[in-house]
Amino acid sequence: MVWKILKKEYVKYIIVAIFFLIIAFFILPVSVPIILALLTAIIIEPAVKFTQRTFKWKRKPAVIANFTFFIIIISGLLYFAVTKLISQLIYTSKVFPFHLNNLTGIWIDIQNNLFKYTEGLPKEVVTSIQDKVDSTLNSMKESLLDLLSYSNISAILTNIPNFLISFIVFIIALFLFMLDLAKLRAKLFYYLSDSTAEKVRFMSSSIKKTVIGFFKAQILASFIILGAAFLGLLFIITPRYAFIMAVVIWIIDIIPILGSIAVLAPWAIYHYLTGDIVLGTKLTVLAIILLIIRRAVEPKLMGSQMGISPLAILIAMFIGAKLFGFLGFMIGPLMVILFITAKESGMIKLNFKL
Repeated sequence: MVWKILKKEYVKYIIVAIFFLIIAFFILPVSVPIILALLTAIIIEPAVKFTQRTFKWKRKPAVIANFTFFIIIISGLLYFAVTKLISQLIYTSKVFPFHLNNLTGIWIDIQNNLFKYTEGLPKEVVTSIQDKVDSTLNSMKESLLDLLSYSNISAILTNIPNFLISFIVFIIALFLFMLDLAKLRAKLFYYLSDSTAEKVRFMSSSIKKTVIGFFKAQILASFIILGAAFLGLLFIITPRYAFIMAVVIWIIDIIPILGSIAVLAPWAIYHYLTGDIVLGTKLTVLAIILLIIRRAVEPKLMGSQMGISPLAILIAMFIGAKLFGFLGFMIGPLMVILFITAKESGMIKLNFKL
């Protein structure tokens, strides 16, 4: 038994497995910008080839044109997001003291209404209700103050340089990957045998189809979110801005890492801070409903579009999120795709019985 394990082929597989484990646990977490740059370059590659065919350009001008277009879109989105955030923070800082006084008046009204509605009830019940209301409101106040605490703001400001460095690395790596993607592919196949190269081609073709299915599923899920957000905003929250805000939520929701909660959560917090508790609560409920819809519909759509069991997608997304955070929602299904395509191509064989 020991001799079989120590055979050359088994040693080779063990070394490869250890190598991939080291990559997964030590290199991947610190290489996220580079990995995202490579994936983005692969996604943009069809557009580069289309530009080459349409305008009869060489690869470098086609890459520069598509890279410039991508940078313009990203810069526009970042500029819009940052300017809106800064303007809202400035406005909130100006009106916050005024609304804080209003909150005190609202708290007094709540207490008066509580006394009126609990009149005639046993003293113990009234005391219990008051304690519950006090603890709930105090916890909300502490949560809001903790959100605006010096430590949290300092942590955000401290992470800005790290984000900028990662973003610059991502942009530079993306341009270099776009330029050399064909060369990297040729070098990869140079070091592969004919049989392994055929398996890798099969895997890349399957992964390409699956990734396209993944984005189709994201777009379909986002349209469902668009309809739900529009109806909720139109009939319950703010009919005047229902269409505009639903479109904004839809655009943000297409991005798997962010989702609709990236719009609704700050919006709800803003209204809590300005004293509009009712509207803040409505927005919070809508955010929870959209999150539930997304988590319920997404695995089914991804399973049907990608040809993978919805249960496998759900488990992969959950485990990926636990291990890698928000990025795990993409990394988890991607690992499942890699495993399934490697198994179908014959690179991984699992012919055993217990």
